[in-house]
Amino acid sequence: MFGKGLLTGLGVTFKRMVGPNITEFYPEQKPKLPTRVRSSMGLQRDKCISCNMCAMACPNGVIKLTSEKDENNKKVLKTYHMDVGRCLFCGMCTEACPTKALTVTQEYENAVYEPEDMNWDMLKRAERKGKVG
Repeated sequence: MFGKGLLTGLGVTFKRMVGPNITEFYPEQKPKLPTRVRSSMGLQRDKCISCNMCAMACPNGVIKLTSEKDENNKKVLKTYHMDVGRCLFCGMCTEACPTKALTVTQEYENAVYEPEDMNWDMLKRAERKGKVG
């Protein structure tokens, strides 16, 4: 039949016009995300034992960390950097972490203007998060 596609399209348009509103009023109202959404990384510095397991588990080599030994000959985390522009948010680093110091969070507002801003200093982010929260 000639015009069947047109009538089907108009039917869909009419259903959307008279149906419920599905618009989200972001940023005034934050969306409710499913519990399994992975969109950011979080680090608890006091839990990290500098074992480097997260860096070895990362398929893209996103994580770079350094540590030093303290007076008790115990490893202490010195730096922890992530190139989030290359991160897949696969969660393999969090699964490899024996102390669960690294977590995948639902913080999704990570947009930046400059590519170098995707290199996160996780220690500074953890301090900021602790001060805010």
